[in-house]
Amino acid sequence: MKLLLLRHPPVATAWKGRCYGRSDMGLSREGQALADRIAADLAATPIAAIVHSGALRTRRLAQRIARGRDVPVANDPRWLERDFGAWEGRSWNAIWRETGAEMDRMMTEPDYRPGGGESANDIADRVLAAWHALSERPCVLVVAHGGPIATLRALLAGQPVTRAVDFIPACGELVALQRCQ
Repeated sequence: MKLLLLRHPPVATAWKGRCYGRSDMGLSREGQALADRIAADLAATPIAAIVHSGALRTRRLAQRIARGRDVPVANDPRWLERDFGAWEGRSWNAIWRETGAEMDRMMTEPDYRPGGGESANDIADRVLAAWHALSERPCVLVVAHGGPIATLRALLAGQPVTRAVDFIPACGELVALQRCQ
């Protein structure tokens, strides 16, 4: 199966500099323009199915890409971004002032739960389950978020979840993976 992973474009500018893992918001103007370009660029790509996380920023992009195609579009919340618990919606600067270097533990301790939310191991478990649940179609596009995409890429590369930070795609970036059986 060929798997295409697409990170959503930039979110609404009001969220810049804020922790927004599970928070749900739309795209910025720049993000909307990038979404249009992505949909146009993928128009000739033979996609058999589209899966999105259910968040507004992924759902709308998945629907835009699906327009004019006869492909199923499905919501799978296992592709949602990390749940940052009490950190959600707060500025990263405010979190830093309150917790100091505690946020660095997200990259070094796989069981650490930032803001009481999800650990890196939690993300790994749900993303691997989502990946294994994909049907054996010629090409599946998953519209998701940086954290889940990075986690899957790290695991498929044989790296620990603490190395996922090295695999984070840019907003709007498309990553092609081959899954061998």
